[in-house]
Amino acid sequence: MSTIITAISWICKRFDDLSPRELYALLQLRSEVFVVEQNCVFQDVDDKDQASWHLMGWHDGFLAAYTRLVPAGISFEEVSIGRVVTSPKMRKSGAGRILMEKSIETSYSIFGKTPIRIGAQLYLKRFYESFGFQQSSDMYLEDGIEHIEMLLPVVS
Repeated sequence: MSTIITAISWICKRFDDLSPRELYALLQLRSEVFVVEQNCVFQDVDDKDQASWHLMGWHDGFLAAYTRLVPAGISFEEVSIGRVVTSPKMRKSGAGRILMEKSIETSYSIFGKTPIRIGAQLYLKRFYESFGFQQSSDMYLEDGIEHIEMLLPVVS
């Protein structure tokens, strides 16, 4: 594991516990990647943040990786992990893999060990399958990008 990855400090907070600096950083990272880099005009601020938990990975004072952990009944019937994003500065470092491992582990800790459903960009299907997610829908377009729903079942 690279020293960069081990130097990431992970913190998870409810929306109301986020500092203005943390909120700004997560919205900035989401905008940098989803709106600017992916050239996708969409309503990122969608009223789901307030009910969610926010997992942030900090490295050298900047937000390196982030996910939104969404309670059941908001995005899907099941608990969901959304807004999965790694800073372009952290690409190819393994931060995305650690982010998903931490997201699953933290979701289980907060919501209990229940199934997790995600809306995944189709090109990341194999990445998510490596964590045990299984495709559960046909391909659909969301904001002009091919997506699929995937489910991580609870294995006893």
